[in-house]
Amino acid sequence: MAEITMEKIISWAKRRGFVFQGSEIYGGLGGAYDFGPLGVELLNNIKAFWWKKVVQDREDYYGLDTAIFRHPRVWEASGHTTGFSDPMAECKNCNTRVRADKELIKIGVTADEKMSEEEIGKLFKENLGKIKCVKCGKSDFTDVRKFNLLIKSNYGDFTTKNTEPVYLPGEACQGIYLNYKNTLDSMHPKIPFGIAQIGKAFRNEISPRNFLFRCREFEQADTQYFIRPNENKDKYEEIKQERWKWHMDLGLSEKNLRWKQHENLVFYASDAWDIEYNFPTYGFDEIEGVHDRTDYDLTQHTKFSGVDLSYNEDGKKFIPWILETSMGVGRVFLAVISEAYVEEEVKDETRTVLKFPKHLAPIKVAILPLSKKDELSKPAREIFENLKDHFVCQYDETQSIGKRYRRQDEIGTPYCVTVDFDTLNDNAVTVRDRDTMKQERIDIKELLGYLQDRLK
Repeated sequence: MAEITMEKIISWAKRRGFVFQGSEIYGGLGGAYDFGPLGVELLNNIKAFWWKKVVQDREDYYGLDTAIFRHPRVWEASGHTTGFSDPMAECKNCNTRVRADKELIKIGVTADEKMSEEEIGKLFKENLGKIKCVKCGKSDFTDVRKFNLLIKSNYGDFTTKNTEPVYLPGEACQGIYLNYKNTLDSMHPKIPFGIAQIGKAFRNEISPRNFLFRCREFEQADTQYFIRPNENKDKYEEIKQERWKWHMDLGLSEKNLRWKQHENLVFYASDAWDIEYNFPTYGFDEIEGVHDRTDYDLTQHTKFSGVDLSYNEDGKKFIPWILETSMGVGRVFLAVISEAYVEEEVKDETRTVLKFPKHLAPIKVAILPLSKKDELSKPAREIFENLKDHFVCQYDETQSIGKRYRRQDEIGTPYCVTVDFDTLNDNAVTVRDRDTMKQERIDIKELLGYLQDRLK
């Protein structure tokens, strides 16, 4: 069996309508991707599963959807205007920019973006002979310097001076902190409680790469759990296990998941762990972070806004500590596809099948008349009209039935319903299972219940 590579997955994703290069007809735009007709269905199913488990099934979480644009001082309070940067070096030969920490990691040298410019610059110089430009192959780079990742806008600025720029959000979670007090005043939650949001983030990445893995525009699913001071340890471990279980319930296999603890913590953090997934070609890399942030965020916003963000519990006021989870939605989307993508040998040919968990499959049921003739298309259309109120369905009458089965396999449709000439006599259809390829004859009157039992 041929190896499953990311190159294969990327090619499949475009061919089958899951992911397209952003602005492709203009030659593309680095770090920007569009989700196609089937990709957006899968993406929405992942987000809906997250929202259901994190918000709707819980009594202690509240959901938000906050504005992208925020007051400029938000990013001063959060530290993004001064500390949100990556170490950059530029090839003197072809002007290609690289992230110094990532290039060092490639050659086995421990480094990360939290190191000072001097520390990482020293490491880069010491190992310069081993580092090759990804474009021209030379080892002639400028000194390392820190490059701020925030993207400026001219929001509300009609002077062109841009003296107080409004930034696109470098992370989505700040909207939660800004609405912490509004949530307190409107919902009156008892501590401990959480606030959740799925939102966009933008980063001026030095070298966007690895498909959806490192983009300049992406989506984050974040929670902030507010607790009493110094009650963090047990709850932090509990949240870690909840997030691990969520990824397992989503359909990722345990053998492809692992925990990795941060070696270099930001100064205010008590602990930080990443859940990593083992991607084809890329290997293990982060899909979600779980962070113990102490009282830093609300303390900073109290200081910069002048608004008291303390919690009042029976007359005792305190700034809550925060336990954060932050999931890259696009990264999890890619992990789900990587997990599901299978190539099998069937009757001397290779079958590509996406074995999505049924609750995530973009299309749940395909209705396939054996012929385009009215005598079959009419009852097939009636079945489609009946089922589409219950599942996301697709009607397909183009090409041979074998090719249509393969096409549905390749987009991960769990069940195909074939209407054939026997249907006209026995009022039954053939239902084909994606994973086993077994076929079963089902009475049309029992079809809805049959599918509902299997697509719960």
